[in-house]
Amino acid sequence: MTAPLKQFSEADWYETDLPPILRPQRPRPLRALAILALVLFSGSLIGISSAYFIIERERPLMAVRIGPWETYPYAGTAEADPYSVAIYTRGAKIPLASGEGVDLIARTDSAGDTLRPMCRYRIHGQTPTARLWTLTATNGSGRLVETMPERSNLTSRQLLREPDGRFEVIASTTPQPGNWLPLAEAPFSTEGLRFNLRLYDAPVSTGSALRGVAMPIIDRIDCL
Repeated sequence: MTAPLKQFSEADWYETDLPPILRPQRPRPLRALAILALVLFSGSLIGISSAYFIIERERPLMAVRIGPWETYPYAGTAEADPYSVAIYTRGAKIPLASGEGVDLIARTDSAGDTLRPMCRYRIHGQTPTARLWTLTATNGSGRLVETMPERSNLTSRQLLREPDGRFEVIASTTPQPGNWLPLAEAPFSTEGLRFNLRLYDAPVSTGSALRGVAMPIIDRIDCL
């Protein structure tokens, strides 16, 4: 003979012998408030951290890559994303407008290896058509460094070229014959290396026009 089932009333809802699936939870407003605060804090922390790391790496979004070179065609335009605007504002940099030219940055050589100031590089080939272009060596943060001849750039007007228009530039700490781009005088105390190529008054000023154009090749020769 089976025992009769216990009859539960509303007063017995919080009794421990009520099946767990039927037992309602007691209201805990402080616990709910703490969970809500934790969710809001975690969301804010993740959002702020992700924005900080994107801005700290100093690489705007929507980049166009051509070999080792990167450019950001929307920088300086109304279509620039908020992160890119924050990066340029934080670094006190004014990007070239679309009608002024194109700014290209190389952080690696053509083999994909990170550029290093204690190495010697051969930059050769051709550039897209432009009224004037400059090639500058900076540290990894894009800042100029002290060099032996107290200059860190070359311009297209002072360049020695081959009959077909091709050129070759040697970037190194010590002087080189021909086209020489000086690197940091104290390479082992310099943080990183970038090559910055700026094309002024160039027809290729948009991302779609830049795709597939000929860009200089960067080969590493040797390192100290």
